[in-house]
Amino acid sequence: MRSCRISGWGTYLPDGVVTFTSRSGTATRHRIADDVSQLDMLSAAAEDAIRRAGLTPDDVDCVIAACAAGVQPIPCTASLVMERVAPGARAAAFDVNSTCTSFITAVDIASRYLADGEYERILVVSGDVGSRFLDPEQRESYELFSDAAAAVVLERGTGEQGVLSSLQQTWPEHAHDTELRGGLSRYPAQDYADGDPADYRFDMHGRRALMGMLKVLPGFFDRFFERAGLGLDDVDLVVPHQASGALGIAMRRIGFPRDSYVDAVAEYGNMVSSSVPYTLAKCLEDGRLGPGDTVLLCGTAAGLTANALALRL
Repeated sequence: MRSCRISGWGTYLPDGVVTFTSRSGTATRHRIADDVSQLDMLSAAAEDAIRRAGLTPDDVDCVIAACAAGVQPIPCTASLVMERVAPGARAAAFDVNSTCTSFITAVDIASRYLADGEYERILVVSGDVGSRFLDPEQRESYELFSDAAAAVVLERGTGEQGVLSSLQQTWPEHAHDTELRGGLSRYPAQDYADGDPADYRFDMHGRRALMGMLKVLPGFFDRFFERAGLGLDDVDLVVPHQASGALGIAMRRIGFPRDSYVDAVAEYGNMVSSSVPYTLAKCLEDGRLGPGDTVLLCGTAAGLTANALALRL
């Protein structure tokens, strides 16, 4: 076990709401206002997490931004968050990106730093503004995503607190099922005027992505539980990435009963990198999770990447 604990958490959910109606019912999605930025969301969540942890910004010695799409290509988003919330801290700042599961990857990395004694208090912040990359012509994705941010402060744990096990794997044959091609070296921003506008908007082949996910997940979770030495009965709650309305199908395919996991897709939709930490924070706030509980953070992401981490609170 890698000793660590969540000493504080924070969230940001935009007030702007849009609703969509489908055969399965009504879905609510949150979208930021035109005068609000991704950095505004990340900073607000980070400040909330630091305050809840009972720390001052200068107490943080590492900032990890775990977003699917950052604020700008250079510098790293973590440094921009640090500039806002902890400008005087003597801290390292860097980004981690496994798209929708970036938070899980960041917690995995942070727990190793804490266990090694490299850092004492690590701020992990996630959040995306998916609404600014969506293609209105792709109804499936346009009606799926919400804007949000979430952050946690991780410190070295005591006793039995910490990461029990983790596993991440990527199947690159599905790398182009969900993608955003433009904006960096493949299609630089300066080429936008003469290029295809679709390259600068999120592109999702939903059915292909779902079929790929359903194919790989059962075996992935078999390996995870074997490696962890855990069974589903050892987990108090599963907090999965709220990928889509097919979440229930995926959970059943893996073998998770309905009452073992959180499904908030209708309420919030896919919050991209903030999906897992936002849901986790809400479960901590409402008492669904508490000290001594074991939570399984998991999900899939573009790549195709699968990610799972068991954390004892």
